[in-house]
Amino acid sequence: MSTDRISTRVGAIAPSATLAVSNKAKALREAGEPVIGFGAGEPDFATPEHIVEAAIAACRNPKMHKYSPVGGLPELKEAIAAKTLRDSGLQCSPADVLVTNGGKHAVYNAFEALLNPGDEVLLPTPYWTTYPEPIALAGGVTVPVLTEAVNGFRASLDQLEAARTQRTKALVFVSPSNPTGAVYPREEIEAIGRWAVEHDLWVITDEIYEHLVYGDNEHHSIPVLVPELRDKCIVLNGVAKTYAMTGWRVGWMIARPDVIKAAQNLQSHCTSNVANVSQAAALAAVAGPLDAVQEMRTAFDRRRKAMYGLLSGIDGVLCPEPEGAFYAYPDLTGVLGRNYGGVTPTTTIELAELMLEQIKVAIVPGEAFGVGGGARLSFALGDDDLGEGVGRIVDFLNG
Repeated sequence: MSTDRISTRVGAIAPSATLAVSNKAKALREAGEPVIGFGAGEPDFATPEHIVEAAIAACRNPKMHKYSPVGGLPELKEAIAAKTLRDSGLQCSPADVLVTNGGKHAVYNAFEALLNPGDEVLLPTPYWTTYPEPIALAGGVTVPVLTEAVNGFRASLDQLEAARTQRTKALVFVSPSNPTGAVYPREEIEAIGRWAVEHDLWVITDEIYEHLVYGDNEHHSIPVLVPELRDKCIVLNGVAKTYAMTGWRVGWMIARPDVIKAAQNLQSHCTSNVANVSQAAALAAVAGPLDAVQEMRTAFDRRRKAMYGLLSGIDGVLCPEPEGAFYAYPDLTGVLGRNYGGVTPTTTIELAELMLEQIKVAIVPGEAFGVGGGARLSFALGDDDLGEGVGRIVDFLNG
């Protein structure tokens, strides 16, 4: 088939590597293979019952059977503003909120509303696989900022400044981080925020893992710590991770009204309103208690410690202790080049393929996150599967 049937712009989009790994693992399990997958970026818990009941009630409400405002149900936008103040201390109004079809839609809207062709966006690596694609679709240029395991996968001011040019328009800032689990301390967030203000840069900050922090680590919202940044900051969030609602597809972006209006105009031609039943469920989530979140965090914390302990015991593996989200991100460069059953992988892609083939364990190689050498392992899966799966990895790599 001729390649000119597909636009160059869309044809250049890479599929989601994390979804690809999860789908492959699922297909193998359905075929009877004893595969354990560490690729999924979603809680292994059911959505809390009070949220489900709110959705059921919405299904029976004729008002919810009709179109609703593109930007979101007014009561949901009000609740998101109240929730944001409660959870992060950021003061915003409903006019600063746009409800989107999941967190990815918020990411897409933000870059489309912000970027012009040639604008550069600083993106610390390893990064979530989705960020570079909407940057490119908007005509922007991703500028990777390499972070390393020895520094906890946190970008330094010196690194950010070295990557900045006259064409730099924005920084993507994520804490807690997907894929590394890194959480920036308060003083580093403040310094990065002041640097962005000094150079008149935009900051797009993804706070979807705000409630999933462990130990003494704390989540801090960058526009709260640096109020001068507020006018040039877009906050991304959603219900997927905090409330185990990945399939409900409700996210949002928070910014000044002119940015929200531009993104809403775009959304009016792309999707119109988010499904009303999902919005009703999201309203029950953000306006309700955080009890279920506490239970999930307790379980994730237990699994985090177990995974970290096992991975840290592998000769040649450097694994920073996950501080937030539900991922570990070991540096595997020390185990590449070894012989495993007659095969010598030299990249993490090859190593991941070998693990899936030989020990039936699915991990996401670092190449999916912008730089090879590491891998993401989700600990959002049952304790038994986690212990069995990581145990297989330990036995395989320690050989």
